[in-house]
Amino acid sequence: MTQALPYTRLSVLVFLSCILCLPLRSQDKTISTGTVAAGSSAPKKHKIMIVPFENRMYLSEIDFQINKESKLSARQIKSLMRDGMNEQLYKKLKSRMGVVDLLEDTVKTKKDLEDIYRFLSYQYQKVPSQEHYKAPEKEKQQKTIEKGQLNVESNSDARFMNAKIKSASLVPYLYGKYKTDLYLFVNELDIKAMNSPAADMNTNAARKIVLHYTVYTYDAKEINSGIAEVDLPPAVNNPNKIINSYFSQLADIVAARIDKALLSVK
Repeated sequence: MTQALPYTRLSVLVFLSCILCLPLRSQDKTISTGTVAAGSSAPKKHKIMIVPFENRMYLSEIDFQINKESKLSARQIKSLMRDGMNEQLYKKLKSRMGVVDLLEDTVKTKKDLEDIYRFLSYQYQKVPSQEHYKAPEKEKQQKTIEKGQLNVESNSDARFMNAKIKSASLVPYLYGKYKTDLYLFVNELDIKAMNSPAADMNTNAARKIVLHYTVYTYDAKEINSGIAEVDLPPAVNNPNKIINSYFSQLADIVAARIDKALLSVK
C-alpha cells in the first residue's frame, strides 16, 4: 500500500498545478471567442475580383498619337491599356483586401472570363452622386405625340456604361471558386480628345480619361458605380506613362469609393 502524502506537500502540488494551467486556460479562451492574440495579424475581411473591360469597350481618340510615339499597333495599344488598368487597380486594392485579377493568368481564367462577358449586359444610365450614393435605376422613356409623330424625350444628364448581371448563378459560381465576395467590373475605358481648334493645331488641347465601372457584392448587390475621370496633358502619349501616372489616379479614386461603400453596407 502506498503511503499518503503529508497534507502540506499535497497543498503545494495542487497550488503549483493551478498556476501552470492558467496560461493554457487563457489560450483556450482566446481561441474559443475568436479574438486574435497580441502580435498576430487579423485576416483581411474582403476579397475582390477585378473583371477587365471587353476589347470592344475601349474607346480612344488619341491612339494615333500613341502609335507615333510608341510604334505599337492599335491592337497592341488596346491590350496594353487593358492590362495596365487592371494592374493599377490591383496595386491600389491589394493593401486593403485580397485581390483576384482575371488577367493575371489568362490560361486559367480564360473560360471564366468568357462566361462573365456572356452573362453581362450594359446600360447607359445616369451617373450617380458619390456624395450620397444610390444605385441607378432603370429609367422609363417618356413618349409624347407631337404633330402626329412619336417623340422620345431626350435627357441631357451625364451618363455612364453600367454593367448588369443576367445570370443568377454567375456570382455564386465565382464566389465558390475564387472565394471573392466583391466584384469590380471595368465596363468601359474612354480616352477623349476635346474638340476644339487647339486640338487641330496640336497645342494645349484638353484631354480626359474616363473609366466606367460597377462594384457588386457576392449577393449581387450594386454598392458603387459610375465614372472616374482624370485630365491627360496633351504632350503625354507614352502608354507606360499614361498607365503609371494617370491610370494610377483613376485606381485611387475607385479604391477610395469602394472603401466608403463598404462602410455603408456594414
